[in-house]
Amino acid sequence: MAFPIIAAALGLAGFAPIIARWLGGEHAQDVAAKVVDIAQKITGTLDPVEAIQRLQENSGMVSEFQKAIIQVEAEIELAVMKDRQDARLRDIAIINAGRSNVRADVMVIAAAVGLVLCLLSLSFYSESLPGEAIGIISTIAGIFGACLKDAYTFEFGSSRGSKEKDQAVAALVERGPL
Repeated sequence: MAFPIIAAALGLAGFAPIIARWLGGEHAQDVAAKVVDIAQKITGTLDPVEAIQRLQENSGMVSEFQKAIIQVEAEIELAVMKDRQDARLRDIAIINAGRSNVRADVMVIAAAVGLVLCLLSLSFYSESLPGEAIGIISTIAGIFGACLKDAYTFEFGSSRGSKEKDQAVAALVERGPL
């Protein structure tokens, strides 16, 4: 049963709000199971609901749970950084081989064209479209915009704030378990 684990993880998000951000996508079930497992170990119970109740009653356990979640966040951030680094190294290897990354170029161009088409549709047809269609087209435009943002971040690096976060995560990992 997938729902109870994710529901329990959402209940635990009240103690560490960052958890809610992790509970989407294809790895939501695995992340939820890990979060619930951490709570169960800290509280000494096998029942996720009882773990939540024990955390509500014991601020010391909450603090320990939050520290464990910070460690998980550091692991997730490192995995994302490593994945992005590997992709950049792949691009460098392709360029050094005298080839171009056609797949990446097509993806960026498609996202840009999709964004422009959505915006043109909204500007020319917004009067004749129902509100639901405008909402859907606006959402799709936001997705295309996010794709372009990710492409720029990949190509030109992260913002200063993100680099500072990366350094903080690296320092956490070097320091070891809390």
